[in-house]
Amino acid sequence: MKDLKKNSVYFLVFLLIIMLGRSNGESPYRFFNWNVTYADIYPLGVKQKGILINGQFPGPPIEAVTNDNLIISVFNSLDEPFLLSWNGIQQRRNSWQDGVYGTNCPIPPGKNFTYVLQVKDQIGSYFYFPSLAFHKAAGGYGGIRIDSRPLIPVPYAPPAGDFTVLAGDWYKMNHTDLRATLDSGHDLPFPDGLIINGRGSNGYTFTVDQGKTYRFRISNVGISTSINFRIQGHDLILVESEGDHTLQNTYSSLDVHLGQSYTILVTMDQPPQDYYIVVSTRFTSQVLTTTSTLHYSNSATGVSGDPPGGPTTQIDWSLNQARSVRQNLTASGPRPNPQGSYHYGMINTTRTIRLANSAPVINGKQRYAVNGVSFIPADTPLKLADYFKIPGVFSLGSISDSPNSGGAYLQTSVMAADYRAFVEIVFENPEDTVQSWHIDGHVLFVVGMDGGQWSPDRRSSYNLRDAISRCSVQVYPNSWTAVYMPLDNVGMWNIRSENWARQYLGQQFYLRVNSPANSWRDEYPIPSNALLCGQAAGRSTRLYTSKMLP
Repeated sequence: MKDLKKNSVYFLVFLLIIMLGRSNGESPYRFFNWNVTYADIYPLGVKQKGILINGQFPGPPIEAVTNDNLIISVFNSLDEPFLLSWNGIQQRRNSWQDGVYGTNCPIPPGKNFTYVLQVKDQIGSYFYFPSLAFHKAAGGYGGIRIDSRPLIPVPYAPPAGDFTVLAGDWYKMNHTDLRATLDSGHDLPFPDGLIINGRGSNGYTFTVDQGKTYRFRISNVGISTSINFRIQGHDLILVESEGDHTLQNTYSSLDVHLGQSYTILVTMDQPPQDYYIVVSTRFTSQVLTTTSTLHYSNSATGVSGDPPGGPTTQIDWSLNQARSVRQNLTASGPRPNPQGSYHYGMINTTRTIRLANSAPVINGKQRYAVNGVSFIPADTPLKLADYFKIPGVFSLGSISDSPNSGGAYLQTSVMAADYRAFVEIVFENPEDTVQSWHIDGHVLFVVGMDGGQWSPDRRSSYNLRDAISRCSVQVYPNSWTAVYMPLDNVGMWNIRSENWARQYLGQQFYLRVNSPANSWRDEYPIPSNALLCGQAAGRSTRLYTSKMLP
Protein backbone atom coordinates (compact mmCIF):
# COMPACT_ATOMS: atom_id res chain seq x y z
CA MET A 1 0.00 0.00 0.00
CA LYS A 2 3.01 2.32 0.44
CA ASP A 3 3.75 2.01 -3.28
CA LEU A 4 0.16 2.95 -4.00
CA LYS A 5 0.44 6.26 -2.08
CA LYS A 6 3.91 6.94 -3.45
CA ASN A 7 2.74 6.63 -7.02
CA SER A 8 -0.11 9.04 -6.43
CA VAL A 9 2.38 11.70 -5.36
CA TYR A 10 4.46 11.14 -8.48
CA PHE A 11 1.46 11.69 -10.70
CA LEU A 12 0.64 14.96 -8.98
CA VAL A 13 4.09 16.22 -9.82
CA PHE A 14 4.35 14.88 -13.37
CA LEU A 15 1.21 13.47 -14.96
CA LEU A 16 -1.26 16.04 -13.74
CA ILE A 17 0.88 18.95 -14.85
CA ILE A 18 2.46 17.56 -18.01
CA MET A 19 -0.10 15.09 -19.36
CA LEU A 20 -3.38 16.80 -18.56
CA GLY A 21 -1.94 20.21 -19.40
CA ARG A 22 -2.84 23.73 -18.54
CA SER A 23 -6.41 23.53 -19.82
CA ASN A 24 -7.34 21.18 -16.98
CA GLY A 25 -5.38 22.98 -14.27
CA GLU A 26 -8.44 24.59 -12.69
CA SER A 27 -10.48 21.38 -12.44
CA PRO A 28 -10.52 19.60 -9.05
CA TYR A 29 -8.72 16.33 -8.39
CA ARG A 30 -10.25 13.34 -6.64
CA PHE A 31 -8.01 10.55 -5.35
CA PHE A 32 -8.89 6.88 -4.92
CA ASN A 33 -6.66 4.13 -3.54
CA TRP A 34 -8.07 0.69 -4.30
CA ASN A 35 -6.90 -2.78 -3.33
CA VAL A 36 -8.36 -5.61 -5.43
CA THR A 37 -8.69 -8.97 -3.64
CA TYR A 38 -10.47 -12.30 -3.79
CA ALA A 39 -12.88 -13.18 -0.98
CA ASP A 40 -15.78 -15.51 -0.32
CA ILE A 41 -19.13 -14.01 -1.28
CA TYR A 42 -22.70 -15.40 -1.13
CA PRO A 43 -24.91 -13.41 -3.57
CA LEU A 44 -27.26 -16.35 -4.19
CA GLY A 45 -26.66 -18.15 -0.88
CA VAL A 46 -23.79 -20.27 -2.25
CA LYS A 47 -20.15 -19.61 -1.41
CA GLN A 48 -18.16 -18.25 -4.36
CA LYS A 49 -14.83 -16.64 -5.03
CA GLY A 50 -15.65 -13.00 -5.66
CA ILE A 51 -13.61 -9.93 -6.54
CA LEU A 52 -13.74 -7.15 -3.95
CA ILE A 53 -12.33 -3.63 -4.02
CA ASN A 54 -11.24 -2.36 -0.63
CA GLY A 55 -13.17 -5.28 0.83
CA GLN A 56 -16.44 -4.23 -0.81
CA PHE A 57 -18.75 -5.90 -3.30
CA PRO A 58 -19.93 -3.97 -5.20
CA GLY A 59 -16.84 -1.79 -5.13
CA PRO A 60 -16.66 1.77 -3.75
CA PRO A 61 -18.62 4.39 -5.68
CA ILE A 62 -16.98 7.14 -7.68
CA GLU A 63 -18.70 10.48 -7.12
CA ALA A 64 -17.48 13.36 -9.27
CA VAL A 65 -18.49 16.63 -10.92
CA THR A 66 -18.14 17.51 -14.59
CA ASN A 67 -14.47 17.97 -15.60
CA ASP A 68 -13.06 16.53 -12.37
CA ASN A 69 -9.74 14.73 -12.67
CA LEU A 70 -9.82 11.22 -11.17
CA ILE A 71 -6.59 9.68 -9.85
CA ILE A 72 -7.36 6.01 -9.21
CA SER A 73 -4.47 3.90 -7.93
CA VAL A 74 -5.29 0.20 -8.25
CA PHE A 75 -3.23 -2.44 -6.44
CA ASN A 76 -3.75 -5.94 -7.79
CA SER A 77 -3.75 -8.45 -4.94
CA LEU A 78 -5.18 -11.21 -7.15
CA ASP A 79 -3.09 -14.12 -8.37
CA GLU A 80 -3.65 -13.18 -12.03
CA PRO A 81 -3.48 -10.02 -14.18
CA PHE A 82 -6.29 -7.51 -13.82
CA LEU A 83 -7.74 -4.44 -15.57
CA LEU A 84 -10.57 -2.03 -14.83
CA SER A 85 -12.56 -0.24 -17.50
CA TRP A 86 -14.96 2.68 -17.15
CA ASN A 87 -18.24 2.03 -18.96
CA GLY A 88 -19.35 5.29 -20.56
CA ILE A 89 -16.45 7.51 -19.49
CA GLN A 90 -15.33 9.03 -22.79
CA GLN A 91 -11.62 9.40 -22.01
CA ARG A 92 -11.35 12.51 -24.17
CA ARG A 93 -8.03 12.39 -26.11
CA ASN A 94 -6.98 9.68 -23.71
CA SER A 95 -7.68 6.10 -24.79
CA TRP A 96 -4.52 5.26 -22.83
CA GLN A 97 -6.74 5.08 -19.74
CA ASP A 98 -9.61 3.05 -21.19
CA GLY A 99 -8.69 -0.12 -19.30
CA VAL A 100 -9.35 -2.75 -21.96
CA TYR A 101 -6.70 -5.11 -23.32
CA GLY A 102 -6.61 -3.38 -26.69
CA THR A 103 -5.29 -0.24 -25.03
CA ASN A 104 -3.67 -1.30 -21.74
CA CYS A 105 -1.33 -3.98 -20.48
CA PRO A 106 -2.84 -5.82 -17.51
CA ILE A 107 -1.76 -4.98 -13.97
CA PRO A 108 0.44 -7.93 -12.89
CA PRO A 109 -0.28 -9.73 -9.61
CA GLY A 110 1.24 -7.88 -6.68
CA LYS A 111 1.65 -4.64 -8.67
CA ASN A 112 -0.29 -1.43 -9.05
CA PHE A 113 -1.25 1.01 -11.75
CA THR A 114 -2.66 4.50 -11.37
CA TYR A 115 -5.33 5.60 -13.82
CA VAL A 116 -5.33 9.34 -14.53
CA LEU A 117 -8.53 10.33 -16.29
CA GLN A 118 -10.91 13.24 -16.56
CA VAL A 119 -14.70 13.20 -16.78
CA LYS A 120 -14.49 15.88 -19.44
CA ASP A 121 -17.80 17.51 -20.40
CA GLN A 122 -19.85 14.63 -18.95
CA ILE A 123 -22.71 14.20 -16.53
CA GLY A 124 -24.79 11.19 -15.59
CA SER A 125 -24.75 7.61 -14.35
CA TYR A 126 -22.20 4.98 -15.36
CA PHE A 127 -20.22 2.10 -13.85
CA TYR A 128 -16.75 0.56 -13.83
CA PHE A 129 -16.00 -3.14 -14.21
CA PRO A 130 -13.10 -5.62 -14.64
CA SER A 131 -12.50 -6.19 -18.35
CA LEU A 132 -10.12 -9.20 -18.41
CA ALA A 133 -10.41 -12.96 -18.02
CA PHE A 134 -14.16 -13.04 -17.41
CA HIS A 135 -13.57 -11.30 -14.06
CA LYS A 136 -16.83 -9.39 -14.56
CA ALA A 137 -18.68 -12.58 -13.56
CA ALA A 138 -16.95 -12.41 -10.16
CA GLY A 139 -17.86 -8.82 -9.27
CA GLY A 140 -15.30 -6.05 -9.10
CA TYR A 141 -17.75 -3.47 -10.42
CA GLY A 142 -19.09 -0.26 -8.92
CA GLY A 143 -21.14 2.84 -9.72
CA ILE A 144 -19.96 6.13 -11.22
CA ARG A 145 -21.93 9.31 -10.61
CA ILE A 146 -21.06 12.59 -12.37
CA ASP A 147 -23.01 15.62 -11.17
CA SER A 148 -23.38 18.88 -13.07
CA ARG A 149 -21.28 21.85 -12.08
CA PRO A 150 -23.09 24.20 -9.67
CA LEU A 151 -23.66 26.94 -12.27
CA ILE A 152 -25.23 24.61 -14.82
CA PRO A 153 -28.99 24.19 -14.26
CA VAL A 154 -30.45 20.69 -13.97
CA PRO A 155 -34.00 20.28 -15.35
CA TYR A 156 -35.53 19.05 -12.09
CA ALA A 157 -35.47 20.02 -8.42
CA PRO A 158 -32.66 18.63 -6.26
CA PRO A 159 -33.75 15.21 -4.97
CA ALA A 160 -33.84 14.32 -1.29
CA GLY A 161 -31.36 11.49 -1.83
CA ASP A 162 -29.40 9.57 -4.42
CA PHE A 163 -29.32 5.77 -4.78
CA THR A 164 -27.21 3.58 -7.03
CA VAL A 165 -28.80 0.34 -8.23
CA LEU A 166 -26.35 -2.14 -9.78
CA ALA A 167 -28.49 -5.01 -11.00
CA GLY A 168 -27.99 -7.97 -13.28
CA ASP A 169 -27.84 -11.70 -13.75
CA TRP A 170 -25.55 -13.93 -11.70
CA TYR A 171 -24.15 -17.47 -11.76
CA LYS A 172 -23.44 -19.74 -8.81
CA MET A 173 -20.35 -21.08 -10.62
CA ASN A 174 -17.05 -19.31 -10.07
CA HIS A 175 -15.87 -17.13 -12.93
CA THR A 176 -12.99 -19.53 -13.52
CA ASP A 177 -15.44 -22.35 -14.24
CA LEU A 178 -17.49 -20.12 -16.52
CA ARG A 179 -14.33 -19.11 -18.34
CA ALA A 180 -13.30 -22.76 -18.74
CA THR A 181 -16.70 -23.50 -20.26
CA LEU A 182 -16.16 -20.82 -22.88
CA ASP A 183 -12.54 -21.84 -23.51
CA SER A 184 -13.73 -25.37 -24.23
CA GLY A 185 -15.89 -24.06 -27.05
CA HIS A 186 -19.30 -24.12 -25.34
CA ASP A 187 -21.74 -21.36 -24.47
CA LEU A 188 -22.79 -20.55 -20.92
CA PRO A 189 -25.85 -22.08 -19.27
CA PHE A 190 -28.79 -19.91 -18.26
CA PRO A 191 -28.02 -17.68 -15.25
CA ASP A 192 -28.94 -18.94 -11.79
CA GLY A 193 -30.49 -15.73 -10.55
CA LEU A 194 -30.45 -11.94 -10.38
CA ILE A 195 -28.83 -9.69 -7.80
CA ILE A 196 -29.21 -6.06 -6.75
CA ASN A 197 -26.16 -4.35 -5.29
CA GLY A 198 -24.48 -7.70 -4.76
CA ARG A 199 -27.37 -9.38 -2.95
CA GLY A 200 -30.18 -11.75 -3.81
CA SER A 201 -33.91 -11.42 -3.10
CA ASN A 202 -34.86 -9.17 -0.19
CA GLY A 203 -31.21 -8.68 0.59
CA TYR A 204 -31.03 -4.91 0.16
CA THR A 205 -33.12 -2.05 1.57
CA PHE A 206 -33.49 1.55 0.36
CA THR A 207 -34.83 3.81 3.13
CA VAL A 208 -36.81 6.90 2.14
CA ASP A 209 -39.02 9.59 3.71
CA GLN A 210 -42.66 9.80 2.75
CA GLY A 211 -43.50 12.73 0.45
CA LYS A 212 -39.95 13.26 -0.82
CA THR A 213 -38.47 12.59 -4.26
CA TYR A 214 -35.36 10.48 -4.74
CA ARG A 215 -32.99 9.84 -7.62
CA PHE A 216 -32.17 6.24 -8.57
CA ARG A 217 -29.23 5.47 -10.87
CA ILE A 218 -29.83 2.06 -12.45
CA SER A 219 -27.18 0.08 -14.33
CA ASN A 220 -27.42 -3.39 -15.85
CA VAL A 221 -24.07 -4.87 -14.81
CA GLY A 222 -24.98 -8.44 -15.75
CA ILE A 223 -23.31 -10.54 -18.39
CA SER A 224 -26.18 -12.32 -20.19
CA THR A 225 -29.66 -10.79 -20.04
CA SER A 226 -31.70 -7.63 -20.37
CA ILE A 227 -33.69 -6.71 -17.27
CA ASN A 228 -36.86 -4.83 -16.35
CA PHE A 229 -36.91 -2.52 -13.31
CA ARG A 230 -40.02 -1.47 -11.39
CA ILE A 231 -41.12 -0.29 -7.94
CA GLN A 232 -44.40 -1.51 -6.47
CA GLY A 233 -47.02 1.25 -6.49
CA HIS A 234 -44.66 3.98 -7.71
CA ASP A 235 -44.13 5.77 -11.00
CA LEU A 236 -40.68 6.14 -12.54
CA ILE A 237 -39.82 9.46 -14.16
CA LEU A 238 -36.88 9.08 -16.55
CA VAL A 239 -34.51 12.07 -16.47
CA GLU A 240 -31.14 10.92 -17.84
CA SER A 241 -29.61 8.22 -20.00
CA GLU A 242 -25.80 7.83 -20.03
CA GLY A 243 -25.10 11.53 -19.95
CA ASP A 244 -28.10 12.94 -21.81
CA HIS A 245 -31.06 14.61 -20.10
CA THR A 246 -34.21 12.97 -21.41
CA LEU A 247 -37.80 14.01 -21.88
CA GLN A 248 -39.30 13.39 -18.47
CA ASN A 249 -41.66 10.58 -19.43
CA THR A 250 -43.37 8.53 -16.74
CA TYR A 251 -43.10 4.74 -16.84
CA SER A 252 -44.48 1.93 -14.70
CA SER A 253 -41.36 -0.12 -15.46
CA LEU A 254 -38.17 0.35 -17.45
CA ASP A 255 -36.16 -2.04 -19.61
CA VAL A 256 -32.41 -1.79 -19.03
CA HIS A 257 -30.28 -3.72 -21.47
CA LEU A 258 -26.79 -5.07 -20.85
CA GLY A 259 -24.29 -2.31 -20.19
CA GLN A 260 -26.91 0.44 -20.05
CA SER A 261 -27.55 3.02 -17.33
CA TYR A 262 -30.56 5.22 -16.60
CA THR A 263 -31.42 7.83 -13.99
CA ILE A 264 -34.98 8.09 -12.69
CA LEU A 265 -36.87 10.15 -10.13
CA VAL A 266 -39.34 8.46 -7.77
CA THR A 267 -41.68 10.37 -5.46
CA MET A 268 -42.65 8.62 -2.23
CA ASP A 269 -46.36 9.42 -2.52
CA GLN A 270 -47.84 6.17 -1.21
CA PRO A 271 -49.08 5.17 2.26
CA PRO A 272 -46.29 4.54 4.79
CA GLN A 273 -45.29 0.93 4.42
CA ASP A 274 -42.64 -1.12 2.63
CA TYR A 275 -42.73 -1.83 -1.11
CA TYR A 276 -41.01 -4.21 -3.49
CA ILE A 277 -38.29 -3.04 -5.83
CA VAL A 278 -38.32 -5.67 -8.57
CA VAL A 279 -35.86 -6.70 -11.27
CA SER A 280 -36.73 -9.47 -13.74
CA THR A 281 -35.21 -10.86 -16.92
CA ARG A 282 -36.49 -9.89 -20.36
CA PHE A 283 -36.80 -11.96 -23.55
CA THR A 284 -36.06 -15.24 -21.74
CA SER A 285 -38.25 -18.34 -21.75
CA GLN A 286 -37.55 -18.77 -18.04
CA VAL A 287 -38.16 -15.54 -16.14
CA LEU A 288 -35.81 -14.80 -13.24
CA THR A 289 -36.93 -12.29 -10.61
CA THR A 290 -35.28 -10.70 -7.60
CA THR A 291 -36.40 -8.02 -5.16
CA SER A 292 -35.15 -5.37 -2.81
CA THR A 293 -37.16 -3.36 -0.31
CA LEU A 294 -38.23 0.27 -0.50
CA HIS A 295 -38.69 1.17 3.17
CA TYR A 296 -40.61 4.27 4.18
CA SER A 297 -38.93 5.62 7.32
CA ASN A 298 -42.32 5.97 9.05
CA SER A 299 -43.46 2.50 8.02
CA ALA A 300 -44.60 -0.10 10.49
CA THR A 301 -45.66 -2.56 7.79
CA GLY A 302 -43.39 -4.81 5.75
CA VAL A 303 -43.86 -5.79 2.12
CA SER A 304 -46.95 -7.87 1.44
CA GLY A 305 -48.37 -9.93 -1.36
CA ASP A 306 -46.55 -10.93 -4.51
CA PRO A 307 -44.06 -8.63 -6.24
CA PRO A 308 -45.70 -6.79 -9.17
CA GLY A 309 -45.32 -8.56 -12.48
CA GLY A 310 -43.68 -7.01 -15.49
CA PRO A 311 -43.18 -7.56 -19.20
CA THR A 312 -41.50 -10.80 -20.23
CA THR A 313 -40.95 -11.57 -23.92
CA GLN A 314 -42.87 -8.70 -25.53
CA ILE A 315 -40.50 -7.12 -28.05
CA ASP A 316 -42.92 -4.50 -29.43
CA TRP A 317 -43.54 -3.20 -25.89
CA SER A 318 -39.80 -2.72 -25.35
CA LEU A 319 -39.24 -1.24 -28.83
CA ASN A 320 -41.97 1.36 -28.30
CA GLN A 321 -40.52 2.26 -24.92
CA ALA A 322 -37.05 2.64 -26.43
CA ARG A 323 -38.41 4.97 -29.11
CA SER A 324 -40.04 7.12 -26.42
CA VAL A 325 -36.67 7.81 -24.76
CA ARG A 326 -35.72 11.13 -26.32
CA GLN A 327 -33.42 14.02 -25.68
CA ASN A 328 -34.60 16.99 -23.62
CA LEU A 329 -33.75 19.82 -26.03
CA THR A 330 -34.48 22.52 -23.44
CA ALA A 331 -32.00 21.19 -20.87
CA SER A 332 -28.38 22.17 -20.51
CA GLY A 333 -25.83 19.39 -20.71
CA PRO A 334 -22.38 19.57 -19.12
CA ARG A 335 -22.04 22.95 -20.85
CA PRO A 336 -24.69 25.66 -21.25
CA ASN A 337 -25.38 24.69 -24.89
CA PRO A 338 -26.27 20.98 -24.93
CA GLN A 339 -25.47 20.63 -28.65
CA GLY A 340 -22.25 22.66 -28.65
CA SER A 341 -21.90 24.35 -32.03
CA TYR A 342 -23.78 21.76 -34.09
CA HIS A 343 -26.87 19.59 -34.23
CA TYR A 344 -26.40 15.95 -35.18
CA GLY A 345 -29.36 15.94 -37.58
CA MET A 346 -27.95 18.72 -39.75
CA ILE A 347 -24.63 17.05 -40.55
CA ASN A 348 -24.11 14.85 -43.58
CA THR A 349 -22.65 11.47 -42.74
CA THR A 350 -19.45 10.65 -44.61
CA ARG A 351 -19.51 6.89 -44.20
CA THR A 352 -21.94 4.08 -43.45
CA ILE A 353 -20.71 1.12 -41.39
CA ARG A 354 -23.01 -1.90 -41.18
CA LEU A 355 -22.21 -4.34 -38.36
CA ALA A 356 -23.88 -7.75 -38.21
CA ASN A 357 -23.47 -10.18 -35.32
CA SER A 358 -23.30 -13.94 -35.85
CA ALA A 359 -22.65 -17.14 -33.90
CA PRO A 360 -20.35 -19.31 -36.03
CA VAL A 361 -18.60 -22.51 -35.06
CA ILE A 362 -14.92 -22.14 -35.95
CA ASN A 363 -12.47 -25.04 -35.66
CA GLY A 364 -15.15 -27.04 -33.89
CA LYS A 365 -15.75 -24.45 -31.16
CA GLN A 366 -18.52 -21.95 -30.52
CA ARG A 367 -17.41 -18.43 -31.41
CA TYR A 368 -19.14 -15.10 -32.01
CA ALA A 369 -18.33 -12.63 -34.76
CA VAL A 370 -18.86 -9.18 -36.27
CA ASN A 371 -19.12 -9.07 -40.08
CA GLY A 372 -17.78 -12.60 -40.17
CA VAL A 373 -14.67 -11.82 -38.08
CA SER A 374 -14.24 -13.33 -34.62
CA PHE A 375 -11.77 -11.20 -32.66
CA ILE A 376 -8.71 -12.76 -31.04
CA PRO A 377 -6.48 -10.71 -28.71
CA ALA A 378 -2.94 -10.01 -29.89
CA ASP A 379 0.16 -10.56 -27.77
CA THR A 380 0.53 -6.78 -27.44
CA PRO A 381 -2.15 -4.16 -26.72
CA LEU A 382 -3.12 -2.60 -30.04
CA LYS A 383 -2.66 0.96 -28.82
CA LEU A 384 0.93 0.22 -27.81
CA ALA A 385 1.65 -1.56 -31.06
CA ASP A 386 0.29 1.42 -32.95
CA TYR A 387 2.28 3.93 -30.92
CA PHE A 388 5.58 2.06 -31.13
CA LYS A 389 4.91 1.05 -34.76
CA ILE A 390 5.36 -2.65 -34.02
CA PRO A 391 4.60 -4.61 -37.20
CA GLY A 392 2.51 -7.75 -37.39
CA VAL A 393 0.31 -7.13 -34.34
CA PHE A 394 -2.73 -5.98 -36.33
CA SER A 395 -3.70 -4.80 -39.77
CA LEU A 396 -5.96 -1.86 -40.51
CA GLY A 397 -8.90 -2.92 -42.62
CA SER A 398 -8.97 -6.42 -41.12
CA ILE A 399 -12.73 -6.02 -40.71
CA SER A 400 -15.01 -4.69 -43.44
CA ASP A 401 -17.63 -1.93 -43.33
CA SER A 402 -20.41 -4.36 -44.20
CA PRO A 403 -21.45 -7.92 -43.36
CA ASN A 404 -19.37 -10.72 -44.83
CA SER A 405 -21.29 -13.28 -46.87
CA GLY A 406 -18.47 -15.82 -46.65
CA GLY A 407 -17.41 -18.06 -43.78
CA ALA A 408 -16.35 -16.67 -40.43
CA TYR A 409 -12.70 -16.60 -39.39
CA LEU A 410 -10.42 -15.57 -36.52
CA GLN A 411 -8.59 -12.24 -36.72
CA THR A 412 -7.31 -9.38 -34.57
CA SER A 413 -9.76 -7.03 -36.25
CA VAL A 414 -9.14 -3.28 -36.40
CA MET A 415 -11.09 -0.76 -38.47
CA ALA A 416 -9.51 2.51 -39.62
CA ALA A 417 -11.38 5.80 -39.19
CA ASP A 418 -10.60 9.47 -39.74
CA TYR A 419 -10.67 12.03 -36.97
CA ARG A 420 -13.67 14.40 -37.19
CA ALA A 421 -15.59 12.25 -39.63
CA PHE A 422 -19.31 11.86 -38.98
CA VAL A 423 -20.49 8.29 -39.54
CA GLU A 424 -23.66 6.27 -39.67
CA ILE A 425 -23.42 2.88 -37.95
CA VAL A 426 -26.14 0.31 -38.48
CA PHE A 427 -26.19 -2.66 -36.11
CA GLU A 428 -27.92 -5.57 -37.85
CA ASN A 429 -29.13 -8.52 -35.78
CA PRO A 430 -30.24 -11.56 -37.81
CA GLU A 431 -30.39 -13.75 -34.67
CA ASP A 432 -33.36 -14.47 -32.39
CA THR A 433 -31.76 -12.98 -29.24
CA VAL A 434 -31.52 -9.33 -28.24
CA GLN A 435 -28.05 -7.82 -28.69
CA SER A 436 -26.45 -4.99 -26.74
CA TRP A 437 -23.53 -2.99 -28.16
CA HIS A 438 -21.12 -0.53 -26.58
CA ILE A 439 -18.63 1.84 -28.20
CA ASP A 440 -15.89 3.29 -26.01
CA GLY A 441 -14.84 6.93 -26.25
CA HIS A 442 -17.87 8.26 -28.11
CA VAL A 443 -21.56 9.16 -27.92
CA LEU A 444 -24.10 7.53 -30.20
CA PHE A 445 -27.20 9.38 -31.41
CA VAL A 446 -29.80 6.60 -31.69
CA VAL A 447 -31.63 7.76 -34.82
CA GLY A 448 -33.64 4.63 -35.60
CA MET A 449 -34.52 1.04 -34.73
CA ASP A 450 -36.99 -1.38 -36.21
CA GLY A 451 -37.62 -4.98 -37.17
CA GLY A 452 -36.60 -6.64 -40.41
CA GLN A 453 -33.67 -5.93 -42.71
CA TRP A 454 -32.10 -2.46 -42.85
CA SER A 455 -31.90 -0.74 -46.22
CA PRO A 456 -31.06 2.86 -47.20
CA ASP A 457 -34.75 3.76 -47.54
CA ARG A 458 -35.11 3.19 -43.78
CA ARG A 459 -33.39 6.54 -43.31
CA SER A 460 -36.68 8.25 -44.04
CA SER A 461 -37.88 7.10 -40.60
CA TYR A 462 -34.82 8.40 -38.70
CA ASN A 463 -35.30 10.80 -35.79
CA LEU A 464 -33.08 13.74 -36.74
CA ARG A 465 -34.45 16.11 -34.12
CA ASP A 466 -34.27 14.80 -30.55
CA ALA A 467 -32.69 11.33 -30.65
CA ILE A 468 -31.16 10.24 -27.37
CA SER A 469 -27.37 10.09 -27.20
CA ARG A 470 -25.74 7.29 -25.24
CA CYS A 471 -22.82 4.84 -25.29
CA SER A 472 -24.69 1.48 -25.21
CA VAL A 473 -27.55 0.51 -27.49
CA GLN A 474 -29.78 -2.54 -27.90
CA VAL A 475 -30.72 -4.33 -31.13
CA TYR A 476 -33.86 -6.44 -30.95
CA PRO A 477 -34.07 -9.94 -32.48
CA ASN A 478 -34.19 -9.95 -36.31
CA SER A 479 -33.97 -6.17 -36.19
CA TRP A 480 -31.63 -3.24 -36.73
CA THR A 481 -30.57 -0.12 -34.85
CA ALA A 482 -28.97 2.90 -36.52
CA VAL A 483 -26.80 5.52 -34.80
CA TYR A 484 -24.97 8.64 -35.87
CA MET A 485 -21.54 9.06 -34.31
CA PRO A 486 -19.09 11.97 -34.49
CA LEU A 487 -15.53 10.61 -34.58
CA ASP A 488 -14.27 13.43 -32.38
CA ASN A 489 -11.94 11.43 -30.12
CA VAL A 490 -8.57 10.21 -31.35
CA GLY A 491 -7.48 6.81 -30.08
CA MET A 492 -7.95 3.06 -30.24
CA TRP A 493 -11.54 2.32 -29.19
CA ASN A 494 -13.30 -0.93 -28.35
CA ILE A 495 -16.61 -1.78 -30.07
CA ARG A 496 -18.08 -4.80 -28.31
CA SER A 497 -21.03 -6.89 -27.37
CA GLU A 498 -22.14 -6.30 -23.79
CA ASN A 499 -23.15 -9.96 -23.60
CA TRP A 500 -19.91 -10.99 -21.95
CA ALA A 501 -19.72 -14.52 -23.35
CA ARG A 502 -20.11 -13.14 -26.85
CA GLN A 503 -17.49 -10.46 -26.18
CA TYR A 504 -15.09 -13.06 -24.74
CA LEU A 505 -15.56 -15.34 -27.74
CA GLY A 506 -14.97 -12.70 -30.37
CA GLN A 507 -17.93 -10.33 -30.85
CA GLN A 508 -15.82 -7.20 -30.64
CA PHE A 509 -13.22 -5.23 -32.59
CA TYR A 510 -11.31 -1.95 -32.36
CA LEU A 511 -11.83 1.35 -34.14
CA ARG A 512 -8.63 3.31 -34.73
CA VAL A 513 -9.56 7.00 -34.95
CA ASN A 514 -6.48 8.69 -36.34
CA SER A 515 -5.35 12.29 -36.66
CA PRO A 516 -2.41 12.88 -39.02
CA ALA A 517 -1.39 15.94 -37.01
CA ASN A 518 0.14 13.74 -34.27
CA SER A 519 -0.32 16.57 -31.79
CA TRP A 520 -1.15 16.99 -28.13
CA ARG A 521 -4.09 19.09 -29.31
CA ASP A 522 -5.69 15.88 -30.60
CA GLU A 523 -4.38 13.20 -28.21
CA TYR A 524 -2.47 13.08 -24.95
CA PRO A 525 0.97 11.48 -25.06
CA ILE A 526 1.61 8.01 -23.72
CA PRO A 527 1.57 8.17 -19.90
CA SER A 528 4.98 7.87 -18.28
CA ASN A 529 3.61 5.11 -16.03
CA ALA A 530 2.11 3.07 -18.89
CA LEU A 531 2.63 -0.66 -18.35
CA LEU A 532 4.51 -2.27 -21.24
CA CYS A 533 4.07 -5.89 -22.19
CA GLY A 534 4.27 -8.23 -25.16
CA GLN A 535 6.39 -6.82 -27.96
CA ALA A 536 6.27 -3.39 -26.30
CA ALA A 537 8.16 -4.64 -23.22
CA GLY A 538 11.43 -2.85 -22.58
CA ARG A 539 10.59 0.22 -24.63
CA SER A 540 10.53 3.75 -23.27
CA THR A 541 7.46 5.84 -22.52
CA ARG A 542 9.56 9.02 -22.64
CA LEU A 543 9.94 9.00 -26.43
CA TYR A 544 6.95 11.23 -26.94
CA THR A 545 8.71 14.36 -25.65
CA SER A 546 10.23 15.39 -28.97
CA LYS A 547 7.78 13.89 -31.45
CA MET A 548 4.42 14.76 -29.87
CA LEU A 549 4.87 18.50 -29.40
CA PRO A 550 2.21 20.63 -31.11
